[in-house]
This record gives sequence, C-alpha cells and structure tokens, in this order.
Amino acid sequence: MSRLAQTAGLTDVQQEILSTVRDFVDKEIIPVATELEHRDEYPQQIVDGLKELGLFGLMIPEEYGGLGESLLTYALCVEEIARGWMSVSGIINTHFIVAYMLKQHGTQEQKDHFLPRMAAGDIRGAFSMSEPALGSDVSAITSKAVRDGDTYVLSGQKMWLTNGGTSSLVAVLVRSDEGHPEGTAPHKSMTTFLVEKEPGFGEVRPGLTIPGKIDKMGYKGVDTTELIMDGLRIPADRVLGGVTGRGFYQMMDGVEVGRVNVAARGCGVAQRAFELGVRYAQQRHTFGKQIAQHQAIQFKLAEMATKVEAAHAMMVNAARKKDSGERNDLEAGMAKYLASEYCKEVVEDAFRIHGGYGFSKEYEIERLYREAPMLLIGEGTAEIQKMIIGRRLLEEYRFQG
Repeated sequence: MSRLAQTAGLTDVQQEILSTVRDFVDKEIIPVATELEHRDEYPQQIVDGLKELGLFGLMIPEEYGGLGESLLTYALCVEEIARGWMSVSGIINTHFIVAYMLKQHGTQEQKDHFLPRMAAGDIRGAFSMSEPALGSDVSAITSKAVRDGDTYVLSGQKMWLTNGGTSSLVAVLVRSDEGHPEGTAPHKSMTTFLVEKEPGFGEVRPGLTIPGKIDKMGYKGVDTTELIMDGLRIPADRVLGGVTGRGFYQMMDGVEVGRVNVAARGCGVAQRAFELGVRYAQQRHTFGKQIAQHQAIQFKLAEMATKVEAAHAMMVNAARKKDSGERNDLEAGMAKYLASEYCKEVVEDAFRIHGGYGFSKEYEIERLYREAPMLLIGEGTAEIQKMIIGRRLLEEYRFQG
C-alpha cells in the first residue's frame, strides 16, 4: 500500500517539486522542529533553505522570476511542510497571499516593483485585516486612511499579523471614506495599502510600530504581532490596484487562497500525527502484544487514516477549482472546515495512543497537540466557514416556488 494522501494526475514537474520538498522536510525540518518550537526560535536556517529551493517564488509567474506553479502545487508543498512543522508553512502562507493579491489586483508598476523581489525571497509578505476589537467581522474595521495630497495618512491598530516582524511588505486593509458617501456599505469603503517597512520590532518606519511577538500556546517560531499606525504616510501609488474601495474584495480573494493553505496545513499536521500514532502503536506493548494488535487501537487507526484521506481529497478539489479560474469559496470553506476539524481529531487520537507519554515534551505529539487548535480559528472559524457554506448552498439550491 502507498502512503496516505496521494494525489492523482500530477505532472512530472509537480512530482519532482514535491519529492524535493519532502526530502527537505525529512532532513532539515523534522529533526529540529520540536527543539526550535520549544525555544520559540525563528527557523532562519530553514527559511534560508526554502529560499534556495525557490519556494518563495513558487506561484509567482515566470516573467517575474518565479516558478509559475499552480495553487495545487503550492498547497501540496504546504501540506508537506506542515507535516514537518506547521509554523514554517505559516511563514510562506502570508507571503503568497500578498503575492497572489499583487498578481491578481496590482497595477503593472506594483507587479514590476514587488514580484521579482518576492520571488527571490528578498521581500517577505504579510497581510493584515484583523483588529483587537473584531474577529471575523471584517466590516467592523475602524483603522482608517485619510487623503492628504499625494499621500494617505493611516491610523489604527491591527492584530494577529503572521510574519509581522520578519516581513518587509504588509498588505493592510483599512477604511477609506474618500469618494464613498455616508451610508455606503462598509465593505465598499475599504482599501488595501501596500506598506513597505524594515524587518524587526519597534518603530520600523515613521508612524508604524511593531510592538513585539505575541506569546502563544502553539504555532511558535513564526512571529505573530500587532501593528500600530499613527500618522503613517503612504504614497497614493501604493493603493493596491490604484483605486480605493476595492480592498475588501481583494482581501477576500486572497483569503480563499489562505483557506486552501490552512486546509493543506491541517492535512499535513494530521498526516504527521497519524505517522506518529501508527509507529508508536507498533512499538508499545501491553498485555503481551503490540497495542496495534488490540482491536480498539486498530479501529482508531482506521478512523484516523480515513479522515486524513478525506481532508486531503477536499483540499485538492478546492485548489483545483481555484486554479480553473472558477469561484471556489464553497469548496475552500468546506476544505478548511473539514481539514481543521479532522486535524484536531486525528491529533487527539494520536495523543491518546501515546498514553501518558503524549503529555511529555520529549514526544513530538505534544507539540502537534498544541498546534492543531490554531487551525480551528485561522482564516475564519468553523462557524464562519459554515455561514459561507450555507449561503452558497442556498444560492446553488434556491427553491423556485
């Protein structure tokens, strides 16, 4: 039997890329992931290795120095990387959301300026929607941009920026009332700004402060931060697409890519949890035999493997739908919802198989047990995914009576 989560119909190039990434994960990530995670240390050597592999340019078109690969190829690479250490997949996720938004919505000047350096990994991307007083309600954004001649002045506080410190380009969604009369729907008066900054913490450019890393239960190594804007001046030519009022739609387009990414991360973490569980079940003996020979454990392994396969299939379907140019919010929402929920369940089952040793930091499953919950809320909670899925189903199955 081949290993779980195989993908049919891949080209030779895709298979070669995935094989290279998998070897890198096995040799360079898995052996050091738990130690780095416990120290909450940014994996600079791993990131440098990904840069050498060209992973930061994976989905960027060849004309800008990238590899021009599909979302499916990217998602499958993310699945492999998350199998090694989910935090590393987070480092490239926000980068690719910004690169995708630039490719799809940027002006030609913006593409020419940013994409070649993003493909080389010299510019690292982050994106920012959330704020301290809102979660999934993007329409409640209060940070704002006010026009002042050839610039905009941005003010407000943003929250939960992955790569907030290490990035050098942040796509920031704020309210911009210019040209939008009072009473305009909130989502039609939002604009995405491309904010360049120095990597690091503190005041990283005049009017822009990254206070420091948020201490988290899991998902360590990668920096998660706030972003504070106080009189931050941004040139008008750094409005994504050159026109205000389109930011919400641009961000939602990028978030669809992000939801496929989170689904892929869930698949990768679940695969690793299954690998750890099935291996430990064959090493541990009770009552004179491997615990893998007990029917209760076999049932658990069967359920875990089935969930890994199902989540992978839905993630692949969502990626292929997006690659085809079709609307995929239904498929992306389903994939993100299922993969994150199944990931949590598979990790918990692997944790249970480990018994008391699963509670020890010496065992890798302890790290996965703390990482899995982030997937339940990242890129929209399960409840938000259900709302998206339900609304789209009602559109598709509208009763004509």
